[in-house]
Amino acid sequence: MIISMRKMKDNQKGRIVKVNCEGELRQRINDMGLTSGAEFKVIGRAPLFDPVALKIRGFTITLRNNEADHIEVEVID
Repeated sequence: MIISMRKMKDNQKGRIVKVNCEGELRQRINDMGLTSGAEFKVIGRAPLFDPVALKIRGFTITLRNNEADHIEVEVID
């Protein structure tokens, strides 16, 4: 099942399928290690659900929901 990263729940694991943006935003997302094929886990969200914290490639990063909207992921069970 392919969904937007924003729709994932806490403790769900996923694999990035596609990043749907260009320019500076795409570069920023790539620089954080969020590239096609990368596996990650949603580890939590702020009280108002923005930003989301991810564990990817051994690092914990945070991503705003408007950035997560551009990332298509496959949920891994």
